[in-house]
Amino acid sequence: MNTPKRVLIFSLAYYPRLVGGAEVAVKEITDRIDPEDFEFHMLTMRTGKGSLTEERIGNVTVHRVGFSADSGILLRLNKYLFLVLAPLRASHLHCRRRFDAVWSIMAYVAGFPTLLFKLFHMDVPFVLTLQEGDPIDYMIQKTKPVQKLFRMIFSHADRIQAISRYLAEFARVMGAKSEPVVVPNGVDVEAFTKDVSDAEIDALRREFGVLEQETLMVTASRLVRKNGVWDIIRSLSYLPPETKLLVLGTGELESDLKEKTKELGLESRVIFKGFVPHRELPRYLKASDIFARPSLSEGFGNAFIEAMAAGIPVIATPVGGIVDFLRDKETGLFCEVGSSEDIARKALIYMNDRDLRDEIVDNALHMVVDHYDWKGVAKGMQDVLESAISSAAK
Repeated sequence: MNTPKRVLIFSLAYYPRLVGGAEVAVKEITDRIDPEDFEFHMLTMRTGKGSLTEERIGNVTVHRVGFSADSGILLRLNKYLFLVLAPLRASHLHCRRRFDAVWSIMAYVAGFPTLLFKLFHMDVPFVLTLQEGDPIDYMIQKTKPVQKLFRMIFSHADRIQAISRYLAEFARVMGAKSEPVVVPNGVDVEAFTKDVSDAEIDALRREFGVLEQETLMVTASRLVRKNGVWDIIRSLSYLPPETKLLVLGTGELESDLKEKTKELGLESRVIFKGFVPHRELPRYLKASDIFARPSLSEGFGNAFIEAMAAGIPVIATPVGGIVDFLRDKETGLFCEVGSSEDIARKALIYMNDRDLRDEIVDNALHMVVDHYDWKGVAKGMQDVLESAISSAAK
């Protein structure tokens, strides 16, 4: 039997806390790669009091560095400590286990400790995954104080995998030494296409005070500026009063969004559900009628293809990686960036043109099943890792 190849992953955050699209992707991919082929370890920061310094999550052995505390100040400190402690811990682990490759999840922040490890272990191939969701100009400006070091992450990566063509171009702009490979994020097709009974859907809608004849829009995201949640809330002002909005997620803007919703007199039409475990998300999507997320920027957007798999029509903006999978009036509807009126116009199209709505839903579902199942994505990522390791061995 072959010895599994050992890969050390650098990721600022991971399960069970601070889980976003990147963290979901890592778990979905590693869970689908045969442990006889690859042995995964991860370095991440501690994110809460009592969090374990080492534990097994799926197919990954997770090693955490930093303080064990729930204090916001200490959590922010852990982010900076990760930059220093992660490469030190990585070198210690490498002495014991001899990794065949290191894998950074995003260039910012995890790319920095991965680069430091690489500089002292040039024989170990460095794979960089780009999952960033901010505009390219913003990311370049944000890293301006350390621009030379940031560019070194790209020039020292032996393989770069981007989740969209948009991020592949970012890699080229930053001086990637090898042509980036696009392997998108995916969706658990089986989980999101699984039927939910009418009784369960009715019960969920009753829980939110949504009548059968009312339209329920839904958005699922972190409540941060880039996801345009306020634009969706304001769109209700241009929609019939029997239209309501379900907001799934938490974030720094939560209190502000709730206050502004009251100021507009829309509190009876907006339901802030808060955090929903990812495994529960299909139920909430299937109980809704329209998915909307008018992002200001997006590296890819897992939530969109999850909504498509769940069988509800999508409204999105033509930014970043969204254009890789959403074709206007074919797999979804595009709205203008920052325009609540246009969100409302597109929602009304879905409400009033049932034939177009059904055609879009059917097209989107087939596209997701054919091209965005995590099984295929995991195979693509395994090919990237194997390519990096085999090239280093020559």
